[in-house]
Amino acid sequence: MEIRCGDLSWNSLFYWLLFFIHQDTYALSFSLSLCRFSRYSVSPFSALSRCGIKHPKPLPFFGNMFMFDIYPSLDQSNCYYLGRMPVVVVADPDILRQVTIKEFSTFPNRQYVINHTKPVSDGLQLLRDEHWKRVRGILTPSFSGAKLKEMVPLINTTINTLMNILNAHAKSGEAFDIHRCFNCFTMDVIATVAYGIQLDSQSNPDDRFVHFAKKYFIAPAFNPLMLLVVAFPFLKVPLLSLFPNKSRAEMDSFFINCIQRIIKERDEQPPEQRRRDFLQLMLDARNSNECVSMDQFDMGNHANEVGHGNQQTDQSVSEQDCHQPQASSAKSSQKRTITDDEIVGQALVFLLAGYETTSSTLAFTCYLLALHPECQRKVQDEVDQFYCRHESPDYFSVQELKYLDMVISEALRLYSPGFRFARTIDKECVVNGQLLPKGAYLEIAASYLHRDPEYWPEPEKFIPERFTPEAKANRHPCVYLPFGAGPRNCVGMRLAQLEMKMALVQLFRRFNVVTCSETKVGCLPPSQLQYCVTV
Repeated sequence: MEIRCGDLSWNSLFYWLLFFIHQDTYALSFSLSLCRFSRYSVSPFSALSRCGIKHPKPLPFFGNMFMFDIYPSLDQSNCYYLGRMPVVVVADPDILRQVTIKEFSTFPNRQYVINHTKPVSDGLQLLRDEHWKRVRGILTPSFSGAKLKEMVPLINTTINTLMNILNAHAKSGEAFDIHRCFNCFTMDVIATVAYGIQLDSQSNPDDRFVHFAKKYFIAPAFNPLMLLVVAFPFLKVPLLSLFPNKSRAEMDSFFINCIQRIIKERDEQPPEQRRRDFLQLMLDARNSNECVSMDQFDMGNHANEVGHGNQQTDQSVSEQDCHQPQASSAKSSQKRTITDDEIVGQALVFLLAGYETTSSTLAFTCYLLALHPECQRKVQDEVDQFYCRHESPDYFSVQELKYLDMVISEALRLYSPGFRFARTIDKECVVNGQLLPKGAYLEIAASYLHRDPEYWPEPEKFIPERFTPEAKANRHPCVYLPFGAGPRNCVGMRLAQLEMKMALVQLFRRFNVVTCSETKVGCLPPSQLQYCVTV
């Protein structure tokens, strides 16, 4: 029997009551979800303020990633949010010395990249903590003066090819892009010393090695998926799995197969027939008992090269600082073992880190000398005197070219390929009185330091004499960081310097580099610079 109230039954009232309760529940759930979503969009943006560090107001989800220019207003403690990641930008040389040298054990890791798989992830730049320390300990002896001396014949072969190409351009009398010539030269050097391949990329631009290597440096098109990854980092792995970068996978596969094939061929050869290059040095390290401690990782320190006391090169940081934080590391050396995957990873690092950086520096050096012919004449006079003493350049003899070294150093100051680099802050800490938040990146503003008028009077001018021994001794060692600083600086620094000096010695022995009507003056990328070379 139903009880009615007018035309409305109690059952209908009950159902209507349940409907409104459900609607309220949905509304409440939606409201809670919206609150959580809103809180998520801004939740990380208190980390920097909590540490008392100034920063621009971040946008929800994206932080300050749409800001394209931060350094001009840098006030030594500026920072920003790269998506949800807090980034502390540092341009105080005392803090940099603490971070990269004195307290290196607190900041041993570079910016973390998650979307790489083995063996690419075994490259030195991506390794962390003890894994990095072990592999770096293996690679460091390969860049000693004695080992680099073994690479000189390989580099000379590629320089001869470069000189033939420049000579052909000089005879034509027409303007040309010298950066392209240097691109081919550095590509050939990497192929011969790291991959054991004799390459002529200038004459054979369609070679598969050249094709895939150049693809690495083509700027990728805008990918809206990356915005999702920035806003929602937890989606990174599933998104990359659903939408893999097929082009990058094809490039990786080519180089991995190439190196693995060469490793197999080398292992089947008698030891006396194996080519002496960096790849072979790494293969030899698989069975080597040699030990290297972390206080030898700083490639700017040449004090250990006994027997060549007159061969001094630039030190980007002081020897005392480099050894001080690692006093205990000398007691426990790194065990030298390396896997084939790690060897493949290092060969890829050679390509990614040594190709564009070296060719750009060579191009900018020539560009600056073309604009300053009085400096070019000094280089040529020094080169002429060099050949009065030496038949040909090698690793130790090129260290005598003091003025050329100053020219390259000044070019690196003005146009440093590594204009910024980062360390991860793995735990909350205080450096020089500044609290740094856990989980943030500490970004070192090298390009800002290189043009800071406090340390470089008239910073926009090309003045090689900034790098005389006296000038360097009176300057803070951490205001010049083209190769980084401390144990995690560029492991290939000496190879890059050798490669550049040997090429420039041969170039300025034969040619003058002059400007032409197409030459553009200003702070331009090397791809936009053109030169005219005359005999």
